[in-house]
Amino acid sequence: MAWQKATGYGQRSRGAAQIGRYKKVIGPDLRSHKMETQTTETRVAVKAVNRMTRLGRAAY
Repeated sequence: MAWQKATGYGQRSRGAAQIGRYKKVIGPDLRSHKMETQTTETRVAVKAVNRMTRLGRAAY
């Protein structure tokens, strides 16, 4: 457990889990072609995933 605290493993793991949720819900590809619209698309998607995360995850 000490190595996890020393390397920041837990935070990295949470980040990877959030990216996994993003790809599962939104999809791995951007639909827009222009950089400006890709930026907007990504911001909207991130806000949606963050809101779902704040609402809570399913209890198993």
